[in-house]
Amino acid sequence: MFQNVKKFAAYALTALVLFLTIIALLGIWDVISFEDVMRKVLYSLFTIFLSSVILLFIFGVIVRDDSK
Repeated sequence: MFQNVKKFAAYALTALVLFLTIIALLGIWDVISFEDVMRKVLYSLFTIFLSSVILLFIFGVIVRDDSK
């Protein structure tokens, strides 16, 4: 089960890096407005980060399995 989560996280992070690279390249070549897109991407990533921290707290502290 944990291996599947690690693989999914690795693929998700890889896709995120590729997406940000494409956005950065399009911004460098002035195809898109770089400032607006990067601001929205960074705000979105910050929101996802905060929600994942809250979920980690919930599962790590409140829903902890003490059957070891």
